[in-house]
Amino acid sequence: MGGEGMFPLIYSPRVEWTIADLYFILTPYLTFLGWLFLFAVLMAAVLLFTMVFFIIMFSDLECDYINPIDLCNKLNQFVLPEMIAHAFLTLCFLLSGQWLAFLLNAPLVGYNVNKIMAKNHMYDATEIFRTLSGHKKESFIKLGFYLVSFFYYLYRMILALISESD
Repeated sequence: MGGEGMFPLIYSPRVEWTIADLYFILTPYLTFLGWLFLFAVLMAAVLLFTMVFFIIMFSDLECDYINPIDLCNKLNQFVLPEMIAHAFLTLCFLLSGQWLAFLLNAPLVGYNVNKIMAKNHMYDATEIFRTLSGHKKESFIKLGFYLVSFFYYLYRMILALISESD
């Protein structure tokens, strides 16, 4: 078989390909898909728990269990890592050619980038009560998105592992 690396078709001088050659070429790629979607499942679970934490903290603020300054200090340390983790996952889908997964994640990445560019991605203790309903709504929407994403990634991981074992 000609060529080295993950996609030997690119480097091979051969023109004639058989089914057996294509099988040996695509087998590492299928293994890669299994690992990619396993990573995506784990990332979606972490992002899910992050959104649950945000919602619990917002509820604690509503019930006066926590003051606005403590809430903002606790949540602000998770805002950028959550956005970066989601953007990294979306970049992984783009680079691996998983177009459906990329297109599903791209609008949220665009929304997050827009928030960062407008400089309103951090929580402000002086305005938190005025903007609390909007923050809660955003957290619930992200929670739903990450929940749907989690099950989609789980399905794709199982699909990749099943096709791997055939």
